[in-house]
Amino acid sequence: MKNNRIRILYIDDEVHNLNAFKASFRRNYEIYTAGSAQEAKQLIRSINVHIIIADQKMPVTTGVEFFHEIRETTPEPIRILLTGYTDVEDIIDAINKGHIYSYIKKPWDELELQKTINNAFEIYTARQQLKEKIIELEKTNDELNRFIYSTSHDLRSPLMSVLGIINLARLDNTVTDPNGYMDMIETCVQKLDGFIQKIIEYYRNSRLDVEYEKINFATLLEDCVNAFRPQNTSIEYLVEVDQPIDFKGDTFRILVILNNLISNAVKYQKPNEEQPQVKLSVKIEPHKGTIRIEDNGIGILSEHLQNIFKMFFRSKNNNKPGSGIGLYIVKEALNKIGGTINVESKYGEGTQFEIIIPNRNEFDS
Repeated sequence: MKNNRIRILYIDDEVHNLNAFKASFRRNYEIYTAGSAQEAKQLIRSINVHIIIADQKMPVTTGVEFFHEIRETTPEPIRILLTGYTDVEDIIDAINKGHIYSYIKKPWDELELQKTINNAFEIYTARQQLKEKIIELEKTNDELNRFIYSTSHDLRSPLMSVLGIINLARLDNTVTDPNGYMDMIETCVQKLDGFIQKIIEYYRNSRLDVEYEKINFATLLEDCVNAFRPQNTSIEYLVEVDQPIDFKGDTFRILVILNNLISNAVKYQKPNEEQPQVKLSVKIEPHKGTIRIEDNGIGILSEHLQNIFKMFFRSKNNNKPGSGIGLYIVKEALNKIGGTINVESKYGEGTQFEIIIPNRNEFDS
């Protein structure tokens, strides 16, 4: 049963106080004593105590100073100060800074001190349980993310096989599909594959470390536009890059942001628009880069603007298929690299996103 008892370290330079404390509480608690702060430091290296009680007025190191010194190396034990004189400002300051949990005046009242010890141990126990739950939750979350990532990758392989079979069937003149079932299957498969790719994108954004490298935005935007141009060949892309100086940023996350926003600009064009456009502009300054993506598509209802960055939110003002996760990933990617995003939109006229990203080239110089 001894291992289940509350372990207390009591520090005092007066031997009779140490003996009195041990005599009063040894039946209820597991007591350790030290005659100096130095002796106490050596003792807590080998013994895992729950509560540390220290006298404030000691010749070399005061109780508050001792608690301040061990706060980083030994944060778990609850700290209680014993003081025989009124040094209120130091004590209040120590409590506010978290150096001590409480203080007791000397000579102590046995019942008061016992109550303080029991309350302190309840806090210690609650903190340890919370710590264990956090570790357990982090482990579960990590396992879940790994499972989702692995499953998503495994799902893409059969989907690509289905698309391959559909393409082979179209090349085979003996196969007829008067009702357009193959087109319907292909659309569903592509939609599912797009959602799976978003899941993989989300996982990579949440797990990969941020890495900064020099970025040429003229090249980057050209690659993005070339990737999206086949989706709607009638869209005119207007690209303007003002990059007089180097820009250093996280290429992966900037691509995630650009691809999701350009994808939306392409997807949510008005079907009857005679001159569909997507404008992309970049301005690089010593401390930041500003990216604007503007379209003349269907726009977003004003009451939906505050929700578009929430996971799985989908506007009901259009019948376009969407995962509801793209703009959430954009916001999460920006959070990783310290960027911000603003949106302006008029329903029926179009939408503009403005992204501001810190230029890490300035921070590294």
